[in-house]
Amino acid sequence: MPYRFTKSVQYLEIPGVIFLTTESRVKLRVKILKLPILFSYFFSHLKLRNFILNILKQTVGIDASMDDFEARFGTIDSNQDECISKAEKFDNNFKGFNKFLKWALSLRTSKLLPVSFVMEVTGVYHENLAYFLHSKGFQVVIVLPNKIRNYAKSLETKSKTDPIDAMVITRFALERKLTAWSPPEPFIRAIKELSREYVALKTMMTEVKNQIHAKQFANFTDKNVIKRKRRLLKELQKQIDEILMQIKKLFQSKPGLYEKITKVTTIKGIGEITAIIILAETNCFEHVTSISQLISYAGLDVVLNESGKKKGKTTISKKGNKFIRRALFMPAMSACRSNQKMKETFAHLVSKGKNKKAALIAVARKLLVLIYTLWKNDTEYIQDYKRTKPENKNLVTCNA
Repeated sequence: MPYRFTKSVQYLEIPGVIFLTTESRVKLRVKILKLPILFSYFFSHLKLRNFILNILKQTVGIDASMDDFEARFGTIDSNQDECISKAEKFDNNFKGFNKFLKWALSLRTSKLLPVSFVMEVTGVYHENLAYFLHSKGFQVVIVLPNKIRNYAKSLETKSKTDPIDAMVITRFALERKLTAWSPPEPFIRAIKELSREYVALKTMMTEVKNQIHAKQFANFTDKNVIKRKRRLLKELQKQIDEILMQIKKLFQSKPGLYEKITKVTTIKGIGEITAIIILAETNCFEHVTSISQLISYAGLDVVLNESGKKKGKTTISKKGNKFIRRALFMPAMSACRSNQKMKETFAHLVSKGKNKKAALIAVARKLLVLIYTLWKNDTEYIQDYKRTKPENKNLVTCNA
Protein backbone atom coordinates (compact mmCIF):
# COMPACT_ATOMS: atom_id res chain seq x y z
CA MET A 1 0.00 0.00 0.00
CA PRO A 2 1.47 3.39 -0.98
CA TYR A 3 -0.14 5.37 1.85
CA ARG A 4 -0.68 5.28 5.62
CA PHE A 5 -3.40 7.72 6.59
CA THR A 6 -4.05 9.66 9.77
CA LYS A 7 -7.45 9.67 11.48
CA SER A 8 -8.14 6.15 10.16
CA VAL A 9 -8.32 7.53 6.63
CA GLN A 10 -6.76 5.35 3.94
CA TYR A 11 -6.62 5.52 0.19
CA LEU A 12 -5.41 3.12 -2.46
CA GLU A 13 -5.34 3.76 -6.19
CA ILE A 14 -4.60 1.02 -8.72
CA PRO A 15 -4.44 1.73 -12.48
CA GLY A 16 -8.04 1.36 -13.54
CA VAL A 17 -9.49 0.91 -10.02
CA ILE A 18 -10.44 3.45 -7.35
CA PHE A 19 -12.01 2.34 -4.04
CA LEU A 20 -13.92 4.87 -1.93
CA THR A 21 -15.79 4.36 1.35
CA THR A 22 -17.23 6.15 4.41
CA GLU A 23 -17.84 4.94 7.98
CA SER A 24 -21.55 4.33 7.41
CA ARG A 25 -21.57 2.99 3.88
CA VAL A 26 -19.31 1.83 1.11
CA LYS A 27 -19.21 3.38 -2.29
CA LEU A 28 -17.27 1.82 -5.09
CA ARG A 29 -16.31 3.50 -8.33
CA VAL A 30 -14.75 1.17 -10.86
CA LYS A 31 -13.33 2.35 -14.14
CA ILE A 32 -11.96 -1.02 -15.22
CA LEU A 33 -12.37 -4.13 -13.09
CA LYS A 34 -11.34 -7.31 -14.83
CA LEU A 35 -10.62 -9.51 -11.79
CA PRO A 36 -13.48 -9.75 -9.22
CA ILE A 37 -11.08 -11.28 -6.70
CA LEU A 38 -9.34 -7.88 -6.38
CA PHE A 39 -12.52 -6.38 -4.96
CA SER A 40 -12.95 -8.96 -2.21
CA TYR A 41 -9.27 -8.77 -1.23
CA PHE A 42 -8.95 -5.03 -0.96
CA PHE A 43 -12.42 -4.49 0.50
CA SER A 44 -11.58 -6.77 3.41
CA HIS A 45 -8.34 -4.96 4.21
CA LEU A 46 -9.19 -1.29 3.69
CA LYS A 47 -11.13 1.34 5.65
CA LEU A 48 -11.64 3.90 2.91
CA ARG A 49 -13.23 7.34 2.73
CA ASN A 50 -14.32 9.63 -0.07
CA PHE A 51 -10.99 11.42 -0.23
CA ILE A 52 -9.42 11.71 -3.65
CA LEU A 53 -12.15 13.76 -5.31
CA ASN A 54 -11.59 17.02 -3.35
CA ILE A 55 -7.92 17.34 -2.42
CA LEU A 56 -6.95 20.92 -1.57
CA LYS A 57 -3.24 20.70 -0.91
CA GLN A 58 -0.34 18.31 -1.41
CA THR A 59 3.01 18.78 0.22
CA VAL A 60 6.23 17.00 1.20
CA GLY A 61 7.68 17.36 4.70
CA ILE A 62 11.46 16.95 4.94
CA ASP A 63 13.69 16.41 7.97
CA ALA A 64 17.31 16.84 6.84
CA SER A 65 20.55 15.75 8.49
CA MET A 66 24.19 15.65 7.43
CA ASP A 67 24.19 12.34 5.51
CA ASP A 68 20.54 11.77 4.63
CA PHE A 69 17.00 13.08 5.06
CA GLU A 70 13.56 11.64 5.81
CA ALA A 71 10.53 12.67 3.74
CA ARG A 72 6.78 12.11 3.84
CA PHE A 73 4.16 13.00 1.24
CA GLY A 74 0.85 14.39 2.50
CA THR A 75 -2.49 15.70 1.23
CA ILE A 76 -5.53 17.33 2.82
CA ASP A 77 -9.09 17.50 1.51
CA SER A 78 -12.03 19.85 2.02
CA ASN A 79 -13.16 17.83 5.06
CA GLN A 80 -9.80 18.57 6.72
CA ASP A 81 -8.86 14.90 6.50
CA GLU A 82 -5.11 14.41 6.20
CA CYS A 83 -3.30 11.69 4.32
CA ILE A 84 0.38 11.11 5.07
CA SER A 85 2.59 8.50 3.46
CA LYS A 86 5.12 6.33 5.23
CA ALA A 87 8.58 7.83 5.68
CA GLU A 88 11.27 7.34 3.07
CA LYS A 89 14.99 7.96 3.53
CA PHE A 90 17.25 9.45 0.85
CA ASP A 91 20.93 10.35 0.69
CA ASN A 92 21.72 14.02 1.16
CA ASN A 93 23.52 14.37 -2.18
CA PHE A 94 22.69 15.07 -5.81
CA LYS A 95 21.93 11.43 -6.59
CA GLY A 96 19.61 11.22 -3.59
CA PHE A 97 17.91 14.47 -4.61
CA ASN A 98 16.95 13.09 -8.01
CA LYS A 99 15.70 9.86 -6.49
CA PHE A 100 13.69 11.82 -3.92
CA LEU A 101 12.10 14.07 -6.54
CA LYS A 102 11.08 11.07 -8.64
CA TRP A 103 9.51 9.48 -5.54
CA ALA A 104 7.62 12.64 -4.56
CA LEU A 105 6.19 13.22 -8.03
CA SER A 106 5.06 9.60 -8.28
CA LEU A 107 2.85 10.09 -5.20
CA ARG A 108 1.09 13.28 -6.22
CA THR A 109 -2.62 12.80 -6.71
CA SER A 110 -3.05 15.57 -9.28
CA LYS A 111 -0.65 17.15 -11.73
CA LEU A 112 -2.78 20.31 -11.74
CA LEU A 113 -2.26 20.88 -8.00
CA PRO A 114 1.25 22.15 -7.15
CA VAL A 115 3.47 20.23 -4.75
CA SER A 116 5.24 22.25 -2.06
CA PHE A 117 8.37 21.06 -0.27
CA VAL A 118 8.64 22.11 3.37
CA MET A 119 11.72 21.70 5.57
CA GLU A 120 13.00 23.17 8.81
CA VAL A 121 16.32 24.92 9.26
CA THR A 122 18.99 22.37 10.25
CA GLY A 123 22.23 24.32 10.25
CA VAL A 124 23.40 24.17 6.63
CA TYR A 125 22.37 20.58 5.86
CA HIS A 126 19.07 21.58 4.25
CA GLU A 127 20.52 24.19 1.90
CA ASN A 128 21.67 22.00 -1.00
CA LEU A 129 18.28 20.30 -1.23
CA ALA A 130 16.45 23.64 -1.01
CA TYR A 131 18.50 25.14 -3.85
CA PHE A 132 18.09 21.96 -5.92
CA LEU A 133 14.28 21.98 -5.61
CA HIS A 134 14.07 25.72 -6.26
CA SER A 135 16.18 25.35 -9.42
CA LYS A 136 13.67 22.77 -10.66
CA GLY A 137 10.85 25.30 -10.31
CA PHE A 138 9.13 23.88 -7.22
CA GLN A 139 7.81 25.84 -4.27
CA VAL A 140 10.14 25.54 -1.28
CA VAL A 141 9.28 26.61 2.26
CA ILE A 142 11.88 26.82 5.03
CA VAL A 143 10.51 26.99 8.59
CA LEU A 144 12.29 27.95 11.79
CA PRO A 145 12.81 24.99 14.19
CA ASN A 146 11.02 26.70 17.09
CA LYS A 147 7.78 26.84 15.08
CA ILE A 148 7.95 23.11 14.34
CA ARG A 149 8.87 22.36 17.96
CA ASN A 150 5.94 24.34 19.34
CA TYR A 151 3.55 22.75 16.84
CA ALA A 152 4.78 19.26 17.80
CA LYS A 153 3.79 19.94 21.42
CA SER A 154 0.16 20.25 20.31
CA LEU A 155 0.19 16.74 18.83
CA GLU A 156 -0.11 13.45 20.66
CA THR A 157 3.33 12.21 19.63
CA LYS A 158 5.56 11.53 22.63
CA SER A 159 8.63 10.18 20.85
CA LYS A 160 11.06 12.07 18.65
CA THR A 161 12.62 10.33 15.64
CA ASP A 162 13.45 11.44 12.12
CA PRO A 163 10.33 9.78 10.60
CA ILE A 164 8.15 11.38 13.29
CA ASP A 165 9.76 14.77 12.68
CA ALA A 166 9.04 14.42 8.96
CA MET A 167 5.41 13.62 9.80
CA VAL A 168 5.15 16.67 12.08
CA ILE A 169 6.58 18.95 9.38
CA THR A 170 4.15 17.51 6.81
CA ARG A 171 1.12 18.06 9.04
CA PHE A 172 2.34 21.57 9.89
CA ALA A 173 2.62 22.37 6.18
CA LEU A 174 -0.83 20.98 5.41
CA GLU A 175 -2.53 22.99 8.14
CA ARG A 176 -0.74 26.33 7.79
CA LYS A 177 -0.49 28.95 5.09
CA LEU A 178 3.25 29.37 4.57
CA THR A 179 5.38 31.84 2.65
CA ALA A 180 7.51 30.46 -0.16
CA TRP A 181 11.28 30.75 0.20
CA SER A 182 13.41 32.42 -2.44
CA PRO A 183 17.21 32.21 -2.39
CA PRO A 184 19.14 35.46 -1.84
CA GLU A 185 21.37 36.88 -4.54
CA PRO A 186 24.98 35.63 -4.62
CA PHE A 187 26.13 39.12 -3.61
CA ILE A 188 24.00 39.10 -0.45
CA ARG A 189 25.08 35.54 0.39
CA ALA A 190 28.74 36.57 0.12
CA ILE A 191 28.24 39.67 2.30
CA LYS A 192 26.35 37.68 4.94
CA GLU A 193 29.06 35.02 5.13
CA LEU A 194 31.81 37.64 5.43
CA SER A 195 29.95 39.71 8.01
CA ARG A 196 29.29 36.66 10.20
CA GLU A 197 32.95 35.65 9.93
CA TYR A 198 33.88 39.18 10.99
CA VAL A 199 31.62 38.94 14.06
CA ALA A 200 33.05 35.52 14.98
CA LEU A 201 36.66 36.77 14.73
CA LYS A 202 35.89 39.88 16.79
CA THR A 203 34.40 37.64 19.48
CA MET A 204 37.54 35.48 19.45
CA MET A 205 39.71 38.59 19.77
CA THR A 206 37.77 39.68 22.85
CA GLU A 207 38.22 36.25 24.42
CA VAL A 208 41.98 36.24 23.76
CA LYS A 209 42.36 39.76 25.19
CA ASN A 210 40.55 38.69 28.33
CA GLN A 211 42.82 35.65 28.62
CA ILE A 212 45.93 37.83 28.29
CA HIS A 213 44.60 40.19 30.94
CA ALA A 214 43.98 37.27 33.32
CA LYS A 215 47.44 35.82 32.71
CA GLN A 216 49.12 39.16 33.39
CA PHE A 217 47.54 39.38 36.84
CA ALA A 218 47.91 35.70 37.76
CA ASN A 219 50.33 34.62 40.50
CA PHE A 220 52.36 32.56 38.05
CA THR A 221 52.24 32.65 34.24
CA ASP A 222 54.57 31.25 31.62
CA LYS A 223 55.67 34.22 29.48
CA ASN A 224 55.56 32.04 26.38
CA VAL A 225 51.79 31.61 26.87
CA ILE A 226 51.28 35.38 26.68
CA LYS A 227 53.57 35.62 23.63
CA ARG A 228 51.57 32.97 21.77
CA LYS A 229 48.31 34.68 22.60
CA ARG A 230 49.62 38.02 21.37
CA ARG A 231 50.71 36.37 18.11
CA LEU A 232 47.21 34.93 17.87
CA LEU A 233 45.78 38.43 18.34
CA LYS A 234 47.88 39.75 15.46
CA GLU A 235 46.76 36.88 13.21
CA LEU A 236 43.10 37.48 14.07
CA GLN A 237 43.49 41.19 13.36
CA LYS A 238 45.11 40.38 10.03
CA GLN A 239 42.17 38.17 9.05
CA ILE A 240 39.68 40.85 10.12
CA ASP A 241 41.46 43.41 7.94
CA GLU A 242 41.27 41.00 5.00
CA ILE A 243 37.53 40.52 5.55
CA LEU A 244 36.89 44.26 5.71
CA MET A 245 38.86 44.78 2.51
CA GLN A 246 36.89 42.03 0.76
CA ILE A 247 33.57 43.50 1.92
CA LYS A 248 34.60 46.95 0.74
CA LYS A 249 35.53 45.61 -2.71
CA LEU A 250 32.21 43.80 -3.01
CA PHE A 251 30.22 46.94 -2.24
CA GLN A 252 32.40 49.13 -4.45
CA SER A 253 31.57 46.78 -7.32
CA LYS A 254 27.96 47.97 -6.86
CA PRO A 255 28.24 51.77 -6.67
CA GLY A 256 24.51 52.31 -6.06
CA LEU A 257 24.55 50.17 -2.91
CA TYR A 258 27.71 51.77 -1.54
CA GLU A 259 26.25 55.26 -1.93
CA LYS A 260 23.13 54.20 -0.01
CA ILE A 261 25.30 52.82 2.79
CA THR A 262 27.09 56.16 3.13
CA LYS A 263 23.68 57.81 3.57
CA VAL A 264 22.76 55.32 6.29
CA THR A 265 26.01 56.06 8.14
CA THR A 266 24.96 59.71 8.49
CA ILE A 267 23.12 58.47 11.61
CA LYS A 268 25.40 59.21 14.55
CA GLY A 269 26.37 55.90 16.14
CA ILE A 270 26.01 53.79 12.98
CA GLY A 271 29.22 52.82 11.21
CA GLU A 272 29.78 51.06 7.90
CA ILE A 273 30.23 47.58 9.34
CA THR A 274 27.02 47.90 11.40
CA ALA A 275 25.05 49.00 8.35
CA ILE A 276 26.54 46.17 6.28
CA ILE A 277 25.61 43.54 8.89
CA ILE A 278 22.01 44.82 9.06
CA LEU A 279 21.69 44.83 5.26
CA ALA A 280 23.22 41.37 4.91
CA GLU A 281 20.94 39.83 7.55
CA THR A 282 17.79 41.43 6.09
CA ASN A 283 18.64 40.83 2.41
CA CYS A 284 18.71 44.62 1.98
CA PHE A 285 15.14 44.76 3.36
CA GLU A 286 13.87 43.12 0.18
CA HIS A 287 11.06 41.14 1.86
CA VAL A 288 10.29 43.65 4.61
CA THR A 289 6.79 45.11 4.17
CA SER A 290 6.35 46.96 7.46
CA ILE A 291 8.27 48.28 10.45
CA SER A 292 6.51 45.88 12.83
CA GLN A 293 7.59 42.94 10.66
CA LEU A 294 11.20 44.15 10.73
CA ILE A 295 11.19 44.59 14.51
CA SER A 296 9.72 41.11 14.95
CA TYR A 297 12.31 39.61 12.59
CA ALA A 298 15.06 41.13 14.73
CA GLY A 299 13.47 39.77 17.92
CA LEU A 300 13.08 43.30 19.34
CA ASP A 301 9.28 43.13 19.60
CA VAL A 302 7.77 43.62 23.04
CA VAL A 303 6.24 40.61 24.82
CA LEU A 304 3.60 41.33 27.45
CA ASN A 305 2.93 39.01 30.40
CA GLU A 306 -0.46 39.99 31.77
CA SER A 307 -3.48 37.97 32.88
CA GLY A 308 -6.31 39.39 34.98
CA LYS A 309 -4.74 41.28 37.87
CA LYS A 310 -1.31 39.85 37.17
CA LYS A 311 1.18 42.28 35.67
CA GLY A 312 4.26 40.30 34.73
CA LYS A 313 7.59 41.49 33.45
CA THR A 314 7.62 42.97 29.95
CA THR A 315 10.51 41.74 27.80
CA ILE A 316 11.51 41.48 24.16
CA SER A 317 10.84 38.20 22.38
CA LYS A 318 14.42 37.48 21.20
CA LYS A 319 12.73 35.13 18.68
CA GLY A 320 14.50 36.63 15.72
CA ASN A 321 17.84 37.25 14.11
CA LYS A 322 20.43 37.43 16.88
CA PHE A 323 23.06 38.94 14.57
CA ILE A 324 20.92 42.06 14.12
CA ARG A 325 20.48 42.48 17.88
CA ARG A 326 24.21 42.02 18.49
CA ALA A 327 25.09 44.48 15.74
CA LEU A 328 22.84 47.18 17.23
CA PHE A 329 23.83 46.89 20.90
CA MET A 330 27.11 48.84 20.86
CA PRO A 331 25.87 51.42 18.31
CA ALA A 332 22.90 52.05 20.62
CA MET A 333 25.28 52.81 23.50
CA SER A 334 27.28 55.12 21.24
CA ALA A 335 24.13 56.84 19.98
CA CYS A 336 23.01 57.53 23.55
CA ARG A 337 26.17 59.62 23.96
CA SER A 338 26.67 61.23 20.53
CA ASN A 339 23.17 61.42 19.02
CA GLN A 340 21.09 64.12 20.69
CA LYS A 341 17.72 62.63 19.73
CA MET A 342 18.69 59.15 20.95
CA LYS A 343 20.12 60.66 24.11
CA GLU A 344 16.79 62.41 24.78
CA THR A 345 14.88 59.18 24.10
CA PHE A 346 17.09 57.24 26.51
CA ALA A 347 16.79 59.90 29.26
CA HIS A 348 13.01 60.13 28.81
CA LEU A 349 12.51 56.37 29.22
CA VAL A 350 14.76 56.22 32.29
CA SER A 351 12.89 59.14 33.87
CA LYS A 352 9.61 57.20 33.38
CA GLY A 353 10.96 54.32 35.47
CA LYS A 354 12.39 52.06 32.76
CA ASN A 355 15.67 50.39 33.61
CA LYS A 356 18.66 51.42 31.55
CA LYS A 357 18.87 48.14 29.66
CA ALA A 358 15.24 48.42 28.52
CA ALA A 359 15.85 52.02 27.46
CA LEU A 360 18.95 50.94 25.54
CA ILE A 361 16.93 48.27 23.70
CA ALA A 362 14.37 50.92 22.77
CA VAL A 363 17.17 53.04 21.28
CA ALA A 364 18.45 50.02 19.34
CA ARG A 365 14.95 49.43 17.98
CA LYS A 366 14.74 53.11 16.96
CA LEU A 367 18.09 52.87 15.16
CA LEU A 368 16.91 49.81 13.23
CA VAL A 369 13.77 51.66 12.09
CA LEU A 370 15.90 54.63 11.05
CA ILE A 371 18.25 52.45 8.99
CA TYR A 372 15.26 50.85 7.26
CA THR A 373 13.63 54.23 6.54
CA LEU A 374 16.77 55.83 5.13
CA TRP A 375 17.52 52.78 2.99
CA LYS A 376 14.03 52.51 1.52
CA ASN A 377 13.79 56.25 0.79
CA ASP A 378 17.44 56.57 -0.31
CA THR A 379 17.88 59.64 1.89
CA GLU A 380 20.26 61.07 4.46
CA TYR A 381 19.66 61.64 8.15
CA ILE A 382 19.51 65.12 9.62
CA GLN A 383 19.74 65.63 13.35
CA ASP A 384 17.76 68.86 13.85
CA TYR A 385 15.10 68.36 11.20
CA LYS A 386 12.29 69.80 13.33
CA ARG A 387 14.25 72.89 14.38
CA THR A 388 15.65 73.74 10.93
CA LYS A 389 13.66 72.94 7.84
CA PRO A 390 16.06 71.41 5.29
CA GLU A 391 16.23 72.64 1.72
CA ASN A 392 16.43 69.10 0.46
CA LYS A 393 12.96 67.60 0.82
CA ASN A 394 14.40 64.08 0.62
CA LEU A 395 16.03 64.38 4.03
CA VAL A 396 14.29 62.26 6.68
CA THR A 397 13.48 63.23 10.23
CA CYS A 398 15.01 61.15 13.01
CA ASN A 399 11.47 60.44 14.20
CA ALA A 400 10.75 58.41 11.07
